[in-house]
Amino acid sequence: MAVYTLSEYPKQLEAADDSVIIIEPLRPENRDALLEFFLRVPEDDRYYLKEDVTSPKVVGEWIDNMDYSRALPLIAQEDGRIVADGTLHRRRAGARSHLAEIRIVVDPDYRNKGVGRALMRELISIAEDSGLEKVIFELVADEQDDAKAAASALGFVQLSVVPNHIKDVRGRLHDLLIMELPLGKWRQWWNY
Repeated sequence: MAVYTLSEYPKQLEAADDSVIIIEPLRPENRDALLEFFLRVPEDDRYYLKEDVTSPKVVGEWIDNMDYSRALPLIAQEDGRIVADGTLHRRRAGARSHLAEIRIVVDPDYRNKGVGRALMRELISIAEDSGLEKVIFELVADEQDDAKAAASALGFVQLSVVPNHIKDVRGRLHDLLIMELPLGKWRQWWNY
């Protein structure tokens, strides 16, 4: 089973606009700030997320049932305000125990400043240090191009496209894009 090393946190990042961002694991005292963050994310963006992040009950259950070995959430903050959330999701047993999935959400005011990419880089590093072999990243084609560019810049490659799999808030169909990044020896080979 993968063990995450989190002794390097909190970590400071200087964003592209020279703002100072602090990255650290989500803690119980971040409950209200996390809900406030998700409420600032535009409805069209939240629609693609896998859960109703505007529900105090959902956010409360995440906080009350935190299990870093299953879902490791990192937050990015500026002056105590959450501006991005990234999570490393993994299965602890079975045929997918060597895999993890990354999910990232960034406040619109902090997009294209390197914050989302920094969170992805941190989660990749944690996954690699814990012995996981691959990281998966899913996104909506033609709707999340900035996220695709950030993932590609970090070495993710397109693994597959599931046509017409996702509906937007208006009911229009979009392709689901699945990207993958090999880790450890596979990453070394991949980058050769």
